[in-house]
Amino acid sequence: MSRDRYVDFLRAWAIVLVVLGHWLITALVREPGGQITAPELLAVVPWTQWLTLAFQIMPLFFLAGGHAAGGSWSRAQAAGGTPAGWLGRRALRLLLPVAVYSGAVSLAVGVCSAAGVDPDTLALVGWAMAMQFWFLPVYLLLSALTPTLYAAHRRWGPRVPLAMGTVAVAADALVVTVHAPYAGLLDYVLVWGVAYQLGFCWRDGLLTGRRLVPLAMAAGGGLAFAALVALGPFPVSLILVTGQSPSNTDPPSAAMLAWVVAQVGLSLLAAPPLRRLLDRERLWRVVRPVGAASMTLYLWHMLPVLAVAAAFYLTGLAPEPTLGSVAWWGLRVPWLLVLGAVLVCVVSALRPLERGLGVLYERTVPDAGLRRAWPLWLGLAMNVAALGRLAVQGFAPDGRLPVLPAAGVLLGTALVMLPRWTAAGRLEQPETTRATDRV
Repeated sequence: MSRDRYVDFLRAWAIVLVVLGHWLITALVREPGGQITAPELLAVVPWTQWLTLAFQIMPLFFLAGGHAAGGSWSRAQAAGGTPAGWLGRRALRLLLPVAVYSGAVSLAVGVCSAAGVDPDTLALVGWAMAMQFWFLPVYLLLSALTPTLYAAHRRWGPRVPLAMGTVAVAADALVVTVHAPYAGLLDYVLVWGVAYQLGFCWRDGLLTGRRLVPLAMAAGGGLAFAALVALGPFPVSLILVTGQSPSNTDPPSAAMLAWVVAQVGLSLLAAPPLRRLLDRERLWRVVRPVGAASMTLYLWHMLPVLAVAAAFYLTGLAPEPTLGSVAWWGLRVPWLLVLGAVLVCVVSALRPLERGLGVLYERTVPDAGLRRAWPLWLGLAMNVAALGRLAVQGFAPDGRLPVLPAAGVLLGTALVMLPRWTAAGRLEQPETTRATDRV
C-alpha cells in the first residue's frame, strides 16, 4: 500500500506550527544584572491566548499517528508479527533520537552546573529544552495500547472514541469539581486517545463515506468548545498558562476534547483539495523533507532560541521594546527569520547523526516476531516515567541535573534494544514481516 501523502502532510504541518508557536510566544528580557528572563506572553498579554486556537495543532499529530499505526499494525499482524515486536520497532525509532537528545542536554547541563552557571538561568534553559517532552509518554502509551485499541476498533468502530470521550468528560468533571489528580492523568490518554482512535476510523473510511460526518464534527466540536469557554469554567487558551485553573492542557479538558473533534473534522474536510495539491511533485518535494526531519525539528527547535539569546540578549545587542507593543510584534518577524535560519543550520549539522541513528536502528531493532519481551516492557515503562518527569521539571530544576530521570531515558532505551541480542528474541521471520514497520 502506498503512503498517504496527506497523512504525512498533517504530521509535517503539526510540527511546523508547534515550532512556530513556541518561537512566537517566547519572550526574552535582559535584566539590569545581565540575567535573561522569559516573561509568559500568554499571561502578560491575555488576548494572545486566542492565538493558541491556531497553534494548538497536536490533535492532528495524534490523528495522523493513529492512521499510520492502524495500517502498520494490521500489516504486521497479517505477516505474523507480535504486539511486542511491532511495538519495539516503532518505539525504538522514536526513542533513539530522544535518548541522544537527552544525553546531549544532560551533559551540557552538568558541565554548566559544574562551571557555576547561575542556577535560575540554568533552570530556565533546562525547562525550555524539555517542555516538548509531554507528548512522548502519551504517544508511547497509546502505541503500547494499539493492538488492543485496534481490536476494539475493528469490533465497535466509531463507538470506541465516543466511549473514550464520554469517560474523558466524566473524568474532567472530577478534576474540575473535586480536583481529583488521578482522573486528570487518565484524561491524557483518553482525550489524545480519541484523536488517535479517530485515525483508525479515518483510515478505514468510517468518517469520510458521507461529507456530513466531518462537517458535523467540525461544527459540533467548535460549538461545544465555544459553549464550554463562554458558559463553562474553561479558558480559551489551549496552552498552559501559569495560575490558570482549570487548564485545557494540564490535564486535557472537555474543552480540549471538543477542539480535538473540531480539528479532526476540519482536517477531513480539507483532505480532498489538499490531496490534489500534494499530488504535484514540486509541492511534495517541499513537504517530504519536513516530514522526514519531524523528530529532529521537534526535539531541537528550542536550541536556536538559546543561541540567539546568547548572541543578542546576553550581549545587550537585541532591542527590547515593551512586551506586546506594536514595536515588539514588529520585531517578531526578524526574530522568526533568524531562528529559522539557525534551525536550518542545526538540522543540517545533525544529518550525520540521523544517518548514524538509522544504522543503529537497523542493527538493534527488535525482531517483528518477538515474544519474550520483558526488557522491552520495562524499558518502555522507564521511559514513560522518566520523560513525564522531565516534561514537568525540566533538565535542571533548581539548577541541578535530575540524575534519575535523565538516566532513566538512557537505560530505558537500552532495555528496548536488548531483545535483539537475546536468544529468545531471535526469531526467524520473512523479510515481508521486517518491512511492516517502515510506515
